[in-house]
Amino acid sequence: MSLSILTRSVAVSALLSLSATLALAQDKPADHGDDASAAYQPSLTTLGQIQVEIPGRKPGDPVMTPSEYQDSNTIYFQRCAGCHGVLRKGATGKALTTDITRPNGFEYLRDFITYGSPAGMPNWGTSGDMTEEQVDAMARYLLLEPAVPPEWGMAEMRDSWKVIVAPEDRPTEKMNDIDIDNLFSVTLRDAGEIALIDGASYEIKTIIETGYAVHISRISASGRYLFVIGRDAKVVMIDLWMETPGPVAEIKVGSEARSVETSKFKGYEDKYAIAGAYWPPQFVIMDGDTLEPLRIKSTRGMTYDEQDFHPEPRVAAILGSHYKPEFLVNVKETGKIMMVDYSDMDALKITEINAERFLHDGGLDSTQRYFLTAANARGKIVVIDTKESKKVAVIETEGETPHPGRGANINHPTYGPVWATSHLGDDTVALIGTDPEGNPDHAWKMVQQLYALGGGSLFVKSHPTSNHLYVDATLNPDAETSGSVAVFKIDELGQEEPEYTVLPLVEWAGIAEGQPRVVQGEFNQAGNEIWFSIWNAADLESAIVVVDDKTLEMKHVIKDERLVTPTGKFNVFNTRADVY
Repeated sequence: MSLSILTRSVAVSALLSLSATLALAQDKPADHGDDASAAYQPSLTTLGQIQVEIPGRKPGDPVMTPSEYQDSNTIYFQRCAGCHGVLRKGATGKALTTDITRPNGFEYLRDFITYGSPAGMPNWGTSGDMTEEQVDAMARYLLLEPAVPPEWGMAEMRDSWKVIVAPEDRPTEKMNDIDIDNLFSVTLRDAGEIALIDGASYEIKTIIETGYAVHISRISASGRYLFVIGRDAKVVMIDLWMETPGPVAEIKVGSEARSVETSKFKGYEDKYAIAGAYWPPQFVIMDGDTLEPLRIKSTRGMTYDEQDFHPEPRVAAILGSHYKPEFLVNVKETGKIMMVDYSDMDALKITEINAERFLHDGGLDSTQRYFLTAANARGKIVVIDTKESKKVAVIETEGETPHPGRGANINHPTYGPVWATSHLGDDTVALIGTDPEGNPDHAWKMVQQLYALGGGSLFVKSHPTSNHLYVDATLNPDAETSGSVAVFKIDELGQEEPEYTVLPLVEWAGIAEGQPRVVQGEFNQAGNEIWFSIWNAADLESAIVVVDDKTLEMKHVIKDERLVTPTGKFNVFNTRADVY
């Protein structure tokens, strides 16, 4: 399964090595649970709720009742599909098709699910995350042919499409006193909502119901419209000019999805929106005013390296180019980046770039010309020139599973402009040179490796006006570590072993119950303060801590019973202008 802001980390925690020996699974490894995998959180997904029938019985198939099968199907899509694929064909984890599972047999599968492995497979049984009955049923489930969720085409999209407020009925000017450029769209993950919070007063302006397990927010080029997508593949378009901002259109683009973006190139501002689905594997280009679906493009096809057909290559990150009328679409399993030219919707042009597997997230360099994106299971960063629509470099990060979010751009005292990514699997931060003209000797190389708090980092963050680089450790199993962030001074990065300051944000928030985790820093428009989510269980108190970027002191704590599991935060100006 994959995490939105948080559940994407499962790509590391559920790696199943079927080549491991049975003996390895008999005893819990001494070092198991000492890394970020121990902090695994189940994915919120709708695929597991789709009622599917047990595939046609074959001789030797294990016996499962319909209820056992449906329960196992839900567990698989919540805990396993992000790594092993909807159809169990493999992704960042090994394939779990019956030609592999049946030779290993029931007992092997039962023991492996129970005890896990040091390679990253969680010990679902001994950890208590699954009961003995669930483990037993999952082992039988994996001996059956995979369930196939239904397709979702134009007819289904149009049935789900709603224009709540027609364009001609919307305001012709801004009807509120909100400083929209300094507004934050805050994901309330488990509530299926977003909170719009004023960046100056810290006031919650409104709470808006969106989709199940909200994933990200994106802003139209004009800054007027906010687009939100949830894991249920529901896209909600919100008009920020309304007296009280609210939805004006919505559509469901599949059964499960992660990404949405809008056209940014000059002359096409606000003209189109695009959403990418995990299932079915496809993306759809929509009208930017109404979300009317215009073109659907499947991503099924050959992997870039082995040239094997893959039936479910999921759409990960999507980015709107500032240099051409193009969307950059990361296709996870095939390892390809699609440069989708939207200048002529009747003659859609797509340039496929062979990148690396398995593509995940990324962002632009400080000039907004180069797209740096993680192929996290391969430990690499791919660089794409959006002006020339070509691959520039593939870079080893020398860390375990890079997870940049959008990354962070800083001006290094020695190497000039660099882009940073942290890692899920260890405490390293990779700095990559991004200035081929001013610093050609350092461009597209990892110029420095920093060491932060520990493994389990999801995001790094900085700002053009800041002298700091912030690194979280959200999925680290240690409560003190996951409740803090490391802060490096940029002007001290030229030192041989730069030190960092630890900010104990959970302690500052004053939350005692549960194991709240710090996740995803986001700067305000001015760049003088950074907001962090203090993410706790849905039935426990969460918060947002605002830090003064100059002094690194707590400036404010936002607490409200409506802040249920806050995770991602998206400042309107920084998000639409790709400032990070």
